[in-house]
Amino acid sequence: MECPDLEVLTDDDLARRQRARHELMGPAVRALLELSQRGELTTAHVELSAHTLGVHVRTVWRNLARARLGEPLRRGRGRFEITDDIRTLLAYHRGNVKAVHRELVQDAEKAGATPVSLSTLHRAVKRDLTPGDRAGFKSGIPASRGHDPHLRRPPTARNEEWEGDHKQAPVWVWADGRLVKPWVTWFCDCHTGMIMGWAVTPHFPHRGSILAALRSCILHGDGYGPAGGLPTRIRIDRGKDFLSCAVQDALGAFAVQVDVLPPYTPHLKGSIENLNRAATSMFFSTLPRYTHAQKLDSRRRSGEKDPALTFEGFVELLAQWVKTRNAEHPMAGYGDLTPLQWWNSDPSPLREVSAEDLHAFLLEGDRSTRVINGHGIRFRGRDYMAGWMTGRSGTRVHVRFQPHHLDQIEIFDADNRRHLGTAYLADQASDEQIEQVYQARTERVRRVRRDLRRAETLRRRRFKAHTSAGPAQADTAMTRKEAAEELRTWRSSRADDDLPTDYMPRRITPPGRWAVPGPSAPSEEDT
Repeated sequence: MECPDLEVLTDDDLARRQRARHELMGPAVRALLELSQRGELTTAHVELSAHTLGVHVRTVWRNLARARLGEPLRRGRGRFEITDDIRTLLAYHRGNVKAVHRELVQDAEKAGATPVSLSTLHRAVKRDLTPGDRAGFKSGIPASRGHDPHLRRPPTARNEEWEGDHKQAPVWVWADGRLVKPWVTWFCDCHTGMIMGWAVTPHFPHRGSILAALRSCILHGDGYGPAGGLPTRIRIDRGKDFLSCAVQDALGAFAVQVDVLPPYTPHLKGSIENLNRAATSMFFSTLPRYTHAQKLDSRRRSGEKDPALTFEGFVELLAQWVKTRNAEHPMAGYGDLTPLQWWNSDPSPLREVSAEDLHAFLLEGDRSTRVINGHGIRFRGRDYMAGWMTGRSGTRVHVRFQPHHLDQIEIFDADNRRHLGTAYLADQASDEQIEQVYQARTERVRRVRRDLRRAETLRRRRFKAHTSAGPAQADTAMTRKEAAEELRTWRSSRADDDLPTDYMPRRITPPGRWAVPGPSAPSEEDT
């Protein structure tokens, strides 16, 4: 004869059932009390409630008797509570409960009272303080905000809201003869999760990076896209490059609303922050020379001696990852559709703009009016030339350019704002000459830094180690002879510096009418 399977309950299941019984006891007793007041209460009612709650029948009768007398069903016990003073102590000790317990024990001993136990204090802290409060006492307000829930924005349409940000790749990349950690500037569509466009710089990003990324976001076709068009609004942080006049003018010209977020509020642009985290875990962590790789010991990390990617290789891999994530990565929050599928399923119309208009607005403009002369156009102390300038000498033009990329500029007619063409730097130095200039600058900085380090070594004074409180004492040991010799050398060097460069001492005997100083008389100390 087979025995039925017995239900195995863990301690957590038992505790959960006990809490449920305590929560349901009140409504059950109030229902029985109402039946008793109407004269309809029977033993069957009490037994049914006891069976449902999983308690003995006598427990229900006792609680019913307390309810008739107006007494609480559970007799409360005085328990230890977290007061404002204890909260202040927790903040003072940076969330260290044991340190707070030591102070409470000292206060209780002075008052002649029984101190609270450490376990009771731990239970009270866990019961009366939220995880956000405990994190705030330990690490501060940003850690406390990490436990706050955030509302989800209502669903919109594609190109309704974009978010943009910079992300420094935690990967060492070989660029221009040195190792750097490149920066990625990108924008994403909040409704579809689509990465609209991006730009990479081997150094800290600037407004030119933002304009280049916006150009790749808006255009589609000819190597851009497949998504594109103008957004309705863009959310950005308070970076100087995002708030520059060039970016504001470029977006304002296309009637794009720019929402500048308050400082230290990354949760208000959660889409781009999620993209930054996804890129770190899915892409950057798989590359060689990842800066957060596993540690082999206290200093070395796994793979830190591996050959680094070239900058060109990093950009190529990033482009492949962006294309794969947009077209092949299903997202659970979007019905397991990829961002590209979600984008194509949205019938919302797109605000498209031509490449010629982007030439006019996604560049920074020069306020002055230039004139085409016999040497081309003079801009920022440089000459720019192009073949289309033939026959246009004396034409008044406006210059627009991409910041930090002045090897070419865009020329517009000053009268009708028509785009005339692109002008290129006339006398551009070769790559070898530019490399020599950079090497000379590096050598000069290295030499100055070496001199400053030597001077700091001479200036530095060391002090003796103390094992008890006392004034600081110099650890420099020097004899009187050494001190006198160093002072004599210093005075002689100052005297030489004060003399004129063309001074020559006299080698002939002075005239007899001159008063020549004789040797000084010996002092008593010398005798």
